[in-house]
Amino acid sequence: MVTRKSRREIEQMRRAGRLVAEVLALVESELKPGVSTAHLDRVAEAHIRKGGGTPSFKGYPGINPRRPFPASLCISIDDEIVNGIPGERAIREGQVISVDAGAIVGGWHGDAAQTFFVGEPPPAVRDLIETTRAAMMAGIAAALPGNHIDDISAAVEDVAKSRGYGVIRQFVGHGIGTQMHEEPQVPNYRTGRRGRKLEPGLCLAIEPMFTLGSYEAHVLDDDWTVATVDGSLAAHFEHSIALTDNGPEILTTV
Repeated sequence: MVTRKSRREIEQMRRAGRLVAEVLALVESELKPGVSTAHLDRVAEAHIRKGGGTPSFKGYPGINPRRPFPASLCISIDDEIVNGIPGERAIREGQVISVDAGAIVGGWHGDAAQTFFVGEPPPAVRDLIETTRAAMMAGIAAALPGNHIDDISAAVEDVAKSRGYGVIRQFVGHGIGTQMHEEPQVPNYRTGRRGRKLEPGLCLAIEPMFTLGSYEAHVLDDDWTVATVDGSLAAHFEHSIALTDNGPEILTTV
């Protein structure tokens, strides 16, 4: 079900979004060679709980009902696209690190993601990361009352096509509110359907995922981590936004 949020409810969502933005900034400050992904997860969870929130991802059900997501962050490395499980592996110089964070505050969700590089990225990797972020911002700019979901999708896809990047199709953006994943879905590519008309009060998570190769992806044996089939590097950015009469407002910012 698609629900429009009131101004008061959007302000409640902004509290969750601000906490998520703080977590991503904290993770970036801790991200260095030798640090384990488990350490980053512990730091993130402590900050979420100190801020009066609950991690959105921890215990979230997946494709295998016996294996809910075990951590507070998704940390995906190099060819991993999304849903990487934190553990004892150490971050290394020269790696692409995509971090997805979610928090619940007062029953409302915030959800955002950012891709980092450990060290100085080669030009091709820098371009992938910067272009994925630019595509997210283009999608947000297209989230205007009177437009449709496919206008967001087209804006994201056009940025990817301009650079020849693969656009992940298995995973898409989504509505957000009292549930982390609500309707409508927000693909990062044209579907041939206009989709829902955009109205003030609609809250969305816009999240492009691009690769340096094919868009094909598969789920690893842990039942969560999604990686590129061809081993190409991937990047992922996400903001939660609210549509207003004056256009989109980013909720996941400090």
